[in-house]
Amino acid sequence: MDSSTASDIDQNGPTDIVRRYAGNSPFRAAEAHELVNENNPFRRSVRPDDLDWLDYGGKFDRADVLLLSGLLGHRMLRNIYDADLLFLPTGGARTPSGTDGNAFYTNENRVRGHQAGVVLENHLFSFLPGERRDHSESTVVSAVDHVGALFAERLDRPGRVFEVAAACRNRSEALTFALLQLTATTPAANAAVARNLVGDYDTVHPGLRGLLLADYSAWAASAEAYRTMLGGCGLLGEPTAYWQFYLSSSLARGNHLHLVSRSHERFGEFLGAWVYKRLDEAVTSAAYGQLVSDVFGADPAYFTGLGTDATELGELVKALLTPLADRFGPDIVRSFDNGFDDAHTLAGIWDEDLAVQLDWADRLDEYKEKAEKLHYKLESEKIEVDLETFVESSEETSTTHVHDDHRLVVIEVGQMHFWNNVGKMIPMTEGDKLLIPATRLHGSVVLSGSCTYHQPVIPEDLLRTV
Repeated sequence: MDSSTASDIDQNGPTDIVRRYAGNSPFRAAEAHELVNENNPFRRSVRPDDLDWLDYGGKFDRADVLLLSGLLGHRMLRNIYDADLLFLPTGGARTPSGTDGNAFYTNENRVRGHQAGVVLENHLFSFLPGERRDHSESTVVSAVDHVGALFAERLDRPGRVFEVAAACRNRSEALTFALLQLTATTPAANAAVARNLVGDYDTVHPGLRGLLLADYSAWAASAEAYRTMLGGCGLLGEPTAYWQFYLSSSLARGNHLHLVSRSHERFGEFLGAWVYKRLDEAVTSAAYGQLVSDVFGADPAYFTGLGTDATELGELVKALLTPLADRFGPDIVRSFDNGFDDAHTLAGIWDEDLAVQLDWADRLDEYKEKAEKLHYKLESEKIEVDLETFVESSEETSTTHVHDDHRLVVIEVGQMHFWNNVGKMIPMTEGDKLLIPATRLHGSVVLSGSCTYHQPVIPEDLLRTV
């Protein structure tokens, strides 16, 4: 952290720095017509009003990744990283895309982003060191062995998310949402790799540029297959088209690779995170390919190009680490192991988060029944809980978000559309109720002239009774 940034944080406080960054116009709250973000890669709603009561200076634990502060924090951090990259206004300069693009790339936004980025990185990733293995005896051989063992373990079970998606009653909706998360992680991870193609490091590691270039070239060559696969599943290939549906855990995975590729003092961690990216693509490609083919009849060619095996990965680790270990000793291997472990931790959080989201969305009828039972208990037993009431006007839109606690939505007057996936509008009218568990992504828009609804907060012990 440079001295001017540290001084600004000391004077203004970390959360104020973040709020100031989020005030840029492309990050304003979403409007009713912006559920899918076509033709404008700069329009990235953050939900900035909620920052008035969030804290980015306190402790951040593993479980906090899925809370509202984690979601909004990772939205902002992605915007900060993407300001280094080239996006073009789809409609041209004199369009909303051009206007938002000008605001996205201003010097003021970059300066504020640099300051907010320091705060967000320190906060959002601070829990990762506590999740790592003991690396005191790390060697190139032990790194190769661990990568191979984890590859075999994950190849046997690519992730719970694939089991849940395959078991969902509406597999097309489940797979659609899973693919939205892929659009949040894959382009970002590959862009992060590309950052380190430029530099003067051939004397220290003459083979590295070729290895990175081969990886990025494979991504560039697969761009048409990637877009074809998405199109075959009814989805767009435009950057950030589904911004509002990105889970915080999906954003976190891409953001982490940006963090370690951008921070050159963490070069070893970058290599570890990059190897994990390669491993993850290899062990999940068959499951993704099978689902897109079975559910949508889409061409799985993009996924069939991602395969590798344990031997190939082991050779990659040796090629990366051997020349560096000869020059820098075991510290570079320990750094590699840290980056690999951190990427694995974030992948595990993502797998569980997405699996739970898919299961909830697939069983909304059950959560409506739970809501009726909980509301009856609150009324009949006169149980007092925290309660928020909202009165909103026609087309007032709630940018997708999560709650840090379990809540009911109880419509008193009016109508709204509730959503937790692209293309799926869930009508709610007077008397309707729904249980929204903590950390589940959702949004809404008011359809009637006005809508009054209540959100009783449901304690954990009360939730367990239904």
